[in-house]
Amino acid sequence: MPETLAGPRTALAVRGLSKTYAGNLALDSLFLQIRPGEVHALLGGNGSGKSTAIKIVAGVVPADPGGEISIGESTYGVSEWSPARAHAAGLRFVHQQPAIFPELTVAENLAMGAEFPKGIGGRVDWKALHERTARLLAKYQIPATPKTPMLALRAADRVRVAIVRAMQDFEHEDVSTGILVLDEPTAALPDAEVEVLLEALRGYAASGLSILYVSHRLDEVLSVADRVTVLRDGKKVDTVDAEGLTEAKLIEMIVGRPIDHAYPAAVEVPSDDAELVVRGLRGGPLLGVDLTLRKGEVLGIAGLLGSGRSELLRMLFGAYPRSGGELLLEGKPFAPATPADAMKAGVAYVPEDRQADALFLRESVRHNLSSGQERSYFRKFLFRHGIEKSDSQKSISDFLIRVVTDAQPIETLSGGNQQKVVMARWLRRRPKVLLLDEPTQGVDVGARTEIYQLIRKATAQGTSVVLVVSEPEELAHASDRVAVLRGGVITTVVDGPVDAHTLTELMNTEIRTGAMP
Repeated sequence: MPETLAGPRTALAVRGLSKTYAGNLALDSLFLQIRPGEVHALLGGNGSGKSTAIKIVAGVVPADPGGEISIGESTYGVSEWSPARAHAAGLRFVHQQPAIFPELTVAENLAMGAEFPKGIGGRVDWKALHERTARLLAKYQIPATPKTPMLALRAADRVRVAIVRAMQDFEHEDVSTGILVLDEPTAALPDAEVEVLLEALRGYAASGLSILYVSHRLDEVLSVADRVTVLRDGKKVDTVDAEGLTEAKLIEMIVGRPIDHAYPAAVEVPSDDAELVVRGLRGGPLLGVDLTLRKGEVLGIAGLLGSGRSELLRMLFGAYPRSGGELLLEGKPFAPATPADAMKAGVAYVPEDRQADALFLRESVRHNLSSGQERSYFRKFLFRHGIEKSDSQKSISDFLIRVVTDAQPIETLSGGNQQKVVMARWLRRRPKVLLLDEPTQGVDVGARTEIYQLIRKATAQGTSVVLVVSEPEELAHASDRVAVLRGGVITTVVDGPVDAHTLTELMNTEIRTGAMP
């Protein structure tokens, strides 16, 4: 069936949408059509053009001349498109990290997206606000009251409030007149909360709402989407029905080739020699952790949200206070009081939130790569910029970082390339121990494979890795062994090959007495 632009079976469509940046074609004649009441997933790797497409549809980035945007049966040239026109046409956007005010109530958060109703003397009409909020909560089936503090809501329901805030203009209208664009809505949600949100989205679509869904999580896409459009290198690969699709087929469409080894195996069998020994480690949620990290292995840490996985890594890096326990690094006492102590001993740490805790977003790629190593570039009080640049270019090549120039701000890079910069900063120091907290969060499948290739290259050179990943399937495939953290202690250690179903069961079952790592 040929693709057409406008008509009753079209909620949103774009045709001939292109965008050129500094002579580079970021988006090439895109055709995308979303039907009323469908969940349409937009997928692609880093640099595929999906972010550019969304920004153009939102009106915040101008497209190259010649394209068209259609809402229902109305078509507009890209030259007349703007944020105001997009909003008037019914487009609403919820971004990866929606602005939520946790200390305020649900009603107050919703009012931030519209306005506080006014009563006599210009005072806030709280009764009217609470009545309007109650109607919206009922319409979108959110288990809360207008006076519920946002902090009291589960994570998925906070995202749903952000959706309601975006869609509240349609309170008295048929939602089929609206088009909701969701950019990585589950990125910050724990696994248990994801299905709650997906089920809500299915319900919204069944009511007639059209949803454009962007996510790196392919299992979610297959669960919630009706159709899928894949972009690669700025061009549309195809639009296909989600029914009958597999993750393997989606990966092949996204990267352009089958990925048989998304999680590279160890080049060599890890040594039995202990690199790091942890005995009775206590602090925060940890009540006495015992584990051994072998030289050259990837040791996964499995645990539910709040189990202390991140605190364990931060404690090993000297960034979280210990109240007891003993650490041995290469058989010698190791007691880092600060991250500087850990770094000096050869321990590296990649935190979960790279943008907040690992990157200097407005600084260049080059400066982010050399951060923490500035002293090595000084000779007789002079900073050797040429050597820093040479090292930077070598790291960009060695660590598969895709940039135009190492002088560009790192905030302009994709999430996957930002993460590879953080990895490169540490790995070029050849650390003894590398602590990784959600290293592939928010990156596409191609970048994920490259990150694990870098990890395996490091273990082949003798680095030992402690890996925290929320997704049991990924943790199982990427690890040589997995330690299960529950109730503040390690309940068991599973030797490879590791099974994801087994990990899930072990994380959710009660602690077995006598279990030892």
